[in-house]
Amino acid sequence: MRTDYIHRVARERFNGWRDRQTFTQLVGEDAPQDMAEAYEVQSSLYGIMREEAGFTEFAGYKVALTSPAIQEMCGVNEPAFGAVFREFVHANGHEINPAEFIRLGIEFEIAFEIGQDLPEKPEGYTKETVANFISAAAPAFELIDDRDADYAHLDAKSILCDRCWCNGVVLGERVTAWHGLDVGNLATRIIWNGVEDEQGNSGNVLGHPLNSVAFVANHLQERGKQLRAGEFVMTGSALKTRFPVPGDHAVYHVDGLGEVVASVANAV
Repeated sequence: MRTDYIHRVARERFNGWRDRQTFTQLVGEDAPQDMAEAYEVQSSLYGIMREEAGFTEFAGYKVALTSPAIQEMCGVNEPAFGAVFREFVHANGHEINPAEFIRLGIEFEIAFEIGQDLPEKPEGYTKETVANFISAAAPAFELIDDRDADYAHLDAKSILCDRCWCNGVVLGERVTAWHGLDVGNLATRIIWNGVEDEQGNSGNVLGHPLNSVAFVANHLQERGKQLRAGEFVMTGSALKTRFPVPGDHAVYHVDGLGEVVASVANAV
């Protein structure tokens, strides 16, 4: 393990986030050797955020780069995941402060709440087996800050090292009777500033949003960790990221799960 490299790049990523610097791709000597090393950088970065920025515990996890639309937009062909700090979680109807972002993006997702700790499963989890441990589902927004990234020059390892850009989550109301829904084939729609202007399907996320939950469970297990009761998994955006401006109002409706609402405060 390149310990010095991991700490150095984690520090650089933290400084970039703290000092509101433009996102840059990790290239040359700064590039991780593989996804495993990128996850080590990410873990080191979380430690710095706890020690120096006052963040506390993880409330859950997010999966990024899941839909063909998002992968095409970012120029990558594989997903990645990161953690969500408790301080980043907001209730339905949240008013976003645009001053907290270099460039705010909104993604349109389903969040699944874990009802009980996942035991070790040597053969790994699938969407079918992980479903037994889920207590609720909800429509959700992820609030990303891509730090004005150049989308023509992106790769999954660089995004992963940067916490997959997570800067907030807005959760809709919990639906405990979700097991009766075909969550892999739910119609979705965006209502933007009062106008319905885009439709989608929950199956656009890795073929089925529960595949994202299994993806996180298996990656955590490989690292000697587990999904725990009370945590949630943001399963990835079924539609392309949108970049709102002050005054915008967003509603994301998922059939059977209801809707999540957020607005962007007007600039002062």
